Amino acid sequence: MKKIVQILVLVGFAFSGFCQSEWPIFRGNQELTASASADLPADLRLIASFQTDDEIKASPVIKNGVIYCGSTDSWFYAFDLNGHLKWKYKAENGIEAPAVLLNGKVIFGCLDGSLICLNEKDGSLFWQYKTGNQIVGSANWKVIGGQTVLAVGSYDYYLHGVNLADGKGIWKYESNNFINGAPSLFQKSVVFGGCDGFLHVVDLQTGKVAKKIELSTYLASSPAIVGNMAYVGDYDGRFFAVDLDAGSVIWTYDNPQKDLPFIASPAIQNNWIVLGNEDRQLYVINRKDGKLVWTKRLSNRINSSSVISASSVFTATMDGMLYRHDLTTGEELWSYEIGSQIAGSPAIYDGKLVIGANDGRIYIFGTDKP
Repeated sequence: MKKIVQILVLVGFAFSGFCQSEWPIFRGNQELTASASADLPADLRLIASFQTDDEIKASPVIKNGVIYCGSTDSWFYAFDLNGHLKWKYKAENGIEAPAVLLNGKVIFGCLDGSLICLNEKDGSLFWQYKTGNQIVGSANWKVIGGQTVLAVGSYDYYLHGVNLADGKGIWKYESNNFINGAPSLFQKSVVFGGCDGFLHVVDLQTGKVAKKIELSTYLASSPAIVGNMAYVGDYDGRFFAVDLDAGSVIWTYDNPQKDLPFIASPAIQNNWIVLGNEDRQLYVINRKDGKLVWTKRLSNRINSSSVISASSVFTATMDGMLYRHDLTTGEELWSYEIGSQIAGSPAIYDGKLVIGANDGRIYIFGTDKP
């Protein structure tokens, strides 16, 4: 049976289009499914780290052996897998949003509402776009009519459409409350949840809403997309599967004994959905019917979004623990005590796991130094 499951996993990856030679966006791909094809080594250990001067709440992104991540110390850093600095850029305020690596550019938001675009090679400034309030979520993008349109949410209630080439605003779409998470790509639209309780589907060319689906409470996390389905949790501890074509909820997972928030975003592989909750539970849910497959109680609240690496799930907790579980059985395979709160998500690259913590350090786990 285990061999059959492994074969199904590999078949799923053959159609996923995911390239593990880079992790260029929050959750690894534009659909935000956070699933990598290759499993990480069994004997992971800390092989390098990089220290900043304040908390790391952003999730790192990686390309060509370089890690890119901002800190609440207002600096954005680029450093290699040995923890050696390549360059850094001073922003006007703290950085909690993950970056996007696109066409030789590094794009990230700041707590002063700025969306900043730097040269990937040396950190020099290309442009800066200003929103009306803080940005804490990643941008996403699509090439529309020969123009690459970035979409990023802000606490000014707007989703902003920005031209990658010059940083000029193209359109603004107004929601009814803060936009906390990252938008996920769906065809020629992006999908995001807001603190207004709606799942919004916005056309990237026009900035007009295609669908607005009420889920009734705050949506602090980012949706993951598979086909025409969006998967997202809410602040009341419910988790939804939403048909984006029909604009309707297909199923809802709700633990009646718990009503704590899903801050973390889901990771998806084939029929498995993995996500943690503030109730300390790590949940695995069947994607087809919303039934619980297994759950494990971890050491503390889970605000960090899990990632899947082939047959393994990696999850961090707010007391600074990092766990590895078997995807199909929930068996704990490995743990590591960082000892400082972890809110950002891990990135997977070239047999390594990279994650930041509130002690200001970014940790690199693997087997051998590059």
